[in-house]
Amino acid sequence: MSSRTRARGIKAAGVHTVHIPRQRGRRAAQPFVIVVPERPSLTWEAAGWVGRMLWRHRGALAPTGLAAFALAAAGVLHAVAPWAGLVLASLAAGPAVWVPLMQRRRPGTGTVLAWRIGLALLATLAAGWCAAATGFGPFTGPLGVLWLLIWATAQTVWLIVRRTH
Repeated sequence: MSSRTRARGIKAAGVHTVHIPRQRGRRAAQPFVIVVPERPSLTWEAAGWVGRMLWRHRGALAPTGLAAFALAAAGVLHAVAPWAGLVLASLAAGPAVWVPLMQRRRPGTGTVLAWRIGLALLATLAAGWCAAATGFGPFTGPLGVLWLLIWATAQTVWLIVRRTH
């Protein structure tokens, strides 16, 4: 092993020291010393574990990511253009209009109709929340609690539907 990469002097537990020789032309300069820890810190290990768990279960956590994005987007839109809440309010009626149109095209009964109505209700409520949060702020009044309830409902329905199919 070369003396340039071999640890010199007293060895600390878990640390490698690499000495890089002086550069040519710099006679008075001290050599560079790089200390590299052998093992990652506990914080780094915990962050890696959380990241791997989130990546492994990313399909099951899709509503959570969408809800977090909607919360952040509503906050940014409220700060930049609160008038956008009026535009989003007109789009919030879309899912409620979808159910009768779908019933006319492909009539459904029983559980199909119940799922259509439930999903349209959840989508209308979520779009209405986005409109109100954009206009008034995401945590104004009961909007924070409403966001939490919509997120919990969407996540629960998502997990149930994914498990049954």
